Amino acid sequence: MPLLSYFKASFARKKARRFFQQYGTRTDLFQLNGGETVEFANWLNPLIRPKTITQSEIDFFRKYIPPGSFSIDIGANIGDKTVPMAIAAGAKGLVLGVDPNPTVFQILEVNARLNPGKANIVPLKLAATEVKKQFYFASSEASMSNGGLIENPKDNYYGKFKHKEPIQGVNLSEYLQEHFPQWLPKLSLIKIDAEGLDLAILKTLMPLVEKYKPAIILEVYNRVSDQTRSEMFSLLKGFNYTILNIGPFADEVVIGAEINSVEQMPPRGSTENIVAFQAH
Repeated sequence: MPLLSYFKASFARKKARRFFQQYGTRTDLFQLNGGETVEFANWLNPLIRPKTITQSEIDFFRKYIPPGSFSIDIGANIGDKTVPMAIAAGAKGLVLGVDPNPTVFQILEVNARLNPGKANIVPLKLAATEVKKQFYFASSEASMSNGGLIENPKDNYYGKFKHKEPIQGVNLSEYLQEHFPQWLPKLSLIKIDAEGLDLAILKTLMPLVEKYKPAIILEVYNRVSDQTRSEMFSLLKGFNYTILNIGPFADEVVIGAEINSVEQMPPRGSTENIVAFQAH
């Protein structure tokens, strides 16, 4: 990178961390096997690396998402996993993209409108919580690309930058049974990426997991306790699920070793992901 370009990029990142502004999108077209194409709106926030949609991702999701089925992406962010999930489900399927961050949600909405005739995405600006409750979103940087939920708008736990508008928290099991009852029998996959709250969210979805036995993708956040890792393992094994380590769950999905004991769960200090499913 030329020196001038480097300094411009560095200045843009510093500005994004300190001063809020709206960043637009750039729609990229990705070519897949067999001439298939997928559109994706990349966020032009200088703090965010552009995302790609790959054949590897879509092939991975097709293992767990049959055409015409129903899936849920909790912690969808701008939709970089929601879109390949929806391509796997096809136009006759449905994927819910759930994210509480009002800033990234605007980009998720853009991605939900792309790929007509190939994908069906409904974005939901909600927080997955045990009970119905209002929260606020806070971040350590002004562009609000990451962060977490707080109950008191004066709380600086996730940082000093906050959205003024409240965010609705809902019990997703109850919400889905009320708003998407016709889709629940087709539930094939639940993906959760919630910065350490994955287990707590999964527990709120137990009525659906027990009834429909969907495949589950969980982020094992680097800071979660050994007890949380143990609970994750025990909960999934209690459903007779096979558990596989899928590591960083990046653009090129690499399926790792089967996890047969708590000791084989991803270790503390490393954020990795697991996929759990009932072998047929």
